[in-house]
Formats: sequence, C-alpha cells, structure tokens
Amino acid sequence: MIAKETLSQIKERFDQVQSLMATPEVATDPAQMESLGREHTSLCKIVRAINEYEAALSERGDLAQMVGSEDDAELLAMAQGELAELDAKIPKLEEDLALLLIPKNPEDSRNAIVEIRAGTGGDEASLFAGDLFRLYSRFAESQGWRIEEIESSEGTVGGFKEIIFSISGPDAFGAMKYESGVHRVQRVPATESSGRIHTSAATVAVLPEAEEVDIAVDPNELKIDVYRSSGPGGQSVNTTDSAVRITHIPTGLVVTCQDEKSQHKNKDKALRVLRSRLYEMEIAKREAERSEQRRSMVSSGDRSAKIRTYNWPQGRVTDHRLEGDQKNYPLERVVGGDLENIIKALRTAENADRMAAAGKS
Repeated sequence: MIAKETLSQIKERFDQVQSLMATPEVATDPAQMESLGREHTSLCKIVRAINEYEAALSERGDLAQMVGSEDDAELLAMAQGELAELDAKIPKLEEDLALLLIPKNPEDSRNAIVEIRAGTGGDEASLFAGDLFRLYSRFAESQGWRIEEIESSEGTVGGFKEIIFSISGPDAFGAMKYESGVHRVQRVPATESSGRIHTSAATVAVLPEAEEVDIAVDPNELKIDVYRSSGPGGQSVNTTDSAVRITHIPTGLVVTCQDEKSQHKNKDKALRVLRSRLYEMEIAKREAERSEQRRSMVSSGDRSAKIRTYNWPQGRVTDHRLEGDQKNYPLERVVGGDLENIIKALRTAENADRMAAAGKS
C-alpha cells in the first residue's frame, strides 16, 4: 500500500505548481514557465493515476461495507461481483502508480538535440543516415513534436554525411535518448550491380537540450569565425558572411552552422548545440562520479555499442538491447516512424532496473 502522506504531498505540489503558473511574475518569465510547465506535465500523469487509485480504494471500501450488511440476495451478489473486479484491478493500479512515483531522470522532460553521422559504408552509409532522419521526422510528427534542422552535410548520392536537428515537445529527450548508439543496416545498395548485401552503419547521438540557465557560456571563452555559406560544388549560397563556426576554447568543442541566411540565427543555433554538448559533458561527469554505475545497456546510452540492426532482405529490425519476442520488429513499420513499441520495451526494461534499485535502497 502506497503511503497516503506521499500521495497527499504530490497533489499539494501539483496545486502549488498550478497556482505559481497563474501568477504574473511567473507568466512573464519564460524560463520559469518552461521549468514549471515541464513539472506540471509530469505531475498531471501522476495525479490522474492517484485519483484513479484512490477512487478504486474508496469504492472498494463502500462495497465491502455493503457486502457485510446487505440482506438482499440479488444486491449482495452484484456487490460481491464488483468487489471481486476491484480486487483484481487495484493491484495493477498500485503497480502503475508506484512506477510513476520512481524519481525520473530530470533530463527526460527536455527537448532533444539529435546528431546523425554516416559511419562505415561510404555512400550507402550516407543514404542510411537520411533514412534515419526521415524515420525520426515521422516519429516526431506522430508525437506532435516539432523538428528544426540545425546543420547538415549532404552525401554525394543523397542522404547525409551528417545532420543535426532539434526535436521540441513533451518528454522528447526521454523517448529519443534510447536512439543513441550505432545503427547498422544490411541491404543491397542501389549502386550495387551484383546484388550483394552490404552492411553499413550510422551513429546517432541524442543530447538533452540545455537552456541558458543550465550552462553559462563565457563569451571570452569562445572563438567565433564567420564565413560565406557554400553549397554543392563550392558555389556561394549567399554573398554575406552568414555561416558561423564557434570554438569553445577550454574544451576544444567546435560547432558550425550555415543553414540560415542570417548570421545571427546561425550563431543562435550553434550556441544551442554547444550548450547541449557542454551540458551532456557535465551530466557524464556527474554520472562517472557516482559510486555505483548502472550496467544496463538500456540506461547507459553507450554510443559505441551497436544497438539496432535494420535487415532489409528479412524485413526485420532487431534491437540488440532487448531479449526474446521483444527484440524483433517489422522493418516497414519501423522505418515508417513507428518506434513506440521499441521505446516502450526499452523504457519498461529501464523502469524494472530502477524499481529494483529503489527496492534495495
């Protein structure tokens, strides 16, 4: 049984957040509104589960009292049947609520910065990177999220050598974080005349998008270069120095952006990526300093690991972090943007680890 005090505290905090969001001070502060908005979205799900759980407990109490005092045989049989249904339902409601009450990764509610890079396989790897970008675009659309391209470098026959983009929406990073790693494709390339199956790869890095309040970037630690954007063949896209290259001197991180015609917009986009990379470095540092590391590949986000294989001849996608019936999915549906079942399975595995860890603490 979940402590009533815990549930009361959560509902009280939910009411506080709602009240704060309605105040003029918060309403005119975008940073506070965004932070409280994320908390409100998360608490909404928990409070709905609490209300359903408490309503079921209350109804069970009423039915138990009725069973103990009812003389009418027909009404008694009806009450006993409803009581049996609730006795079967309440443990599941309690389990679902307990799962929601496990402290979440605070980064999960953030927007995401996604970086896709062609790996081994030459032109075919670039084409596969383009396939992954389309896959994520369709998945984002199905979730009601917004995609904004930040920087890209096209492959010689299509696709991308590299593409960086943001995904904005509720819990975007919490879902997309499972995509970090090496994605492998097995298929006959369009350029292959003999019909041989090739294996190519692309890497995906998913970062939680940092806000200015998270990472203070000292302008004195930045080297900013501007130059003219160029397209295929080196032809000038515009006649102004709108492309921006930012070097973070302490870490050596370099970010470029030339997709916009405005130098100011390119600088803003490059700074978003830079802040997110610096923020991820801080998160990785904190994780490394913890005395106990989680070993599950689901939660490690180890990008050096091969996480998924897309096998065209067999029409199958295999996620190597999962086991049994949960590891294989129809290729056509996945490349069409249907990632929900894969992410649900990965999230369930991660939550099982977290529940086990919470039980030990």
